[in-house]
Amino acid sequence: MRLPDIAVTMKGLVPTVHAQLNGKDAEFIADSGAFFSFVTPAAVAEFKLKRTDALGVVGVQDVSGAAARAIVVRANSFRLFGKPWENLEFLVVGGFPSDPDAAGLLGQNVFRIADVEYDFANGVLRLAQPTADCQHSSLAYWADAAGKPYSVVDIETATATQPKTKAKAYLNGTEITVEFDTGAPRSLLTLDAARRAGITQVSAGVSPGGPTRGVTNSRWANTWIGRFASFKLGAEEIRNAPIRFGDLSLHEADMLIGADFFLSHRVYVAGSQHKLYFTYNGGPAFDLAPTREEPAPSAEAARASAAEASQPADTAARLDEPTDAAGFARRGTASDARQSFQAAIADLTRACELAPTESGYFHERGVVYLHDSQPDKALADFDQAIKLKADDVDTLMARARLHADRHDPEAQVTADLDAADRALPKEADMRLRLASLYTELRQPSGGVRVLSPWIDAHPRDPRRSTALNSRCWYRALSGQELTQAFDDCEAALTLNPHAGGFLDSRALVELRQGSYRKAIRDYDAALRLRPKSAWSLYGRGLAKLRIGLSTEGKADVDASIAIDPKIAELAAGYGLKP
Repeated sequence: MRLPDIAVTMKGLVPTVHAQLNGKDAEFIADSGAFFSFVTPAAVAEFKLKRTDALGVVGVQDVSGAAARAIVVRANSFRLFGKPWENLEFLVVGGFPSDPDAAGLLGQNVFRIADVEYDFANGVLRLAQPTADCQHSSLAYWADAAGKPYSVVDIETATATQPKTKAKAYLNGTEITVEFDTGAPRSLLTLDAARRAGITQVSAGVSPGGPTRGVTNSRWANTWIGRFASFKLGAEEIRNAPIRFGDLSLHEADMLIGADFFLSHRVYVAGSQHKLYFTYNGGPAFDLAPTREEPAPSAEAARASAAEASQPADTAARLDEPTDAAGFARRGTASDARQSFQAAIADLTRACELAPTESGYFHERGVVYLHDSQPDKALADFDQAIKLKADDVDTLMARARLHADRHDPEAQVTADLDAADRALPKEADMRLRLASLYTELRQPSGGVRVLSPWIDAHPRDPRRSTALNSRCWYRALSGQELTQAFDDCEAALTLNPHAGGFLDSRALVELRQGSYRKAIRDYDAALRLRPKSAWSLYGRGLAKLRIGLSTEGKADVDASIAIDPKIAELAAGYGLKP
């Protein structure tokens, strides 16, 4: 028996689905690697979730090794693919860095009810409950129908006590354990496993891969990219495989197989047989691009896709070829995530033609035009999306960034940012992203205005210390409300006294106030924690120059410029000059 299809919208490499939580629409990340389902603190208030002590206080740890304590809350009702749950429990953690708009993520306590097929390239997730006579049959039905080969591996099936889906793979001939995790945007190998396969951070050809962090949204972990002679999973072997590896903390596993692999493959997790079937779709198996900060697909379009895909498909052909705007849009966003931009534009153009009044599809096509370096067409699509829906916050923020990148009049940038501010509820988590965008576009006072309602509305949120520090930093950059800025930094440091970034923010306030020796002490402490911080070195250099330590001050300024050649220009824009 197959349950109705679940529409999946790819936000870059993040698979998102829509569900009903206590009767309201909510966006969730589909995370096969999560042992349980999670919600954010903001979602607890928005969806009126009730705390329960059924599981006590639970300890969680993410891939960066960061640990957190999570409380348990209960939803009176939850509905996904037409199936209702009553009194479904969730753990509560901070916001999810891979999708700050998500109310939560769905983990194995939801997906464990059936076999799961991940067809992300077509924008669909399917759950099936095979009958007893399928026990010894191939479940790669799409490959069998087309007469195409497929791979199959034995898996450790997820259970309540062992909730991860794991299999054996071979890296340079060395056996490793891989864990299938759609909540990880990019596949990641541990340092230890890379070392066992003969690759380290200093091996020839290894390059920096950038930082990553996990669901607890706290500690960053460094990554690198190296080439491995062979990666073999089932019958599929990738030779000269470029793979990202890093300082990860995995429980009894060596590698996460992330959403990049699920996009380039069609995967059927057959818990009923303790097997996993997969076929190759095309494109790179492992995404090596740096994290993109471009606008995400529209929440409006994602909800439309979810609504239109709520019925089961009638034929096998429907599973692979869209017949409605929502299907074309989902396939388009999946192609964008795989950097197949022309295919994405073609599908999203068809979605716009089939649903010309749906603003989200124009937004999504505009995003792809940006990724394909066609900013004029992107702007035209953003204009049309806002014409159809004037308070579309996603598109307003995307258009503001694009206006800034094009050096359009500042009034156009400000108008879009201010419209997004007016459209957002005071408690909306998107305010965190909007405040950051104001500051990125050299309007830190706007960041203060946008962030303050969120801080007031979240007195117990675990992200409060970071938000207070951000407001302190924005005020310090603007050189305004310095007393309030100092109070914000003090409050943030009370909550997290060993955060180098918080010390750096307080030091900038002290620099602005003329308390140069105090600023130097805070910069010293910040640099002990983050010795390569260009801002801390530059600020300490300015403070030393102010008290006559010319040689030391110049050395700090020069060291900061060596790390970030644009730091002096950026600081000068805020009136911070030697």
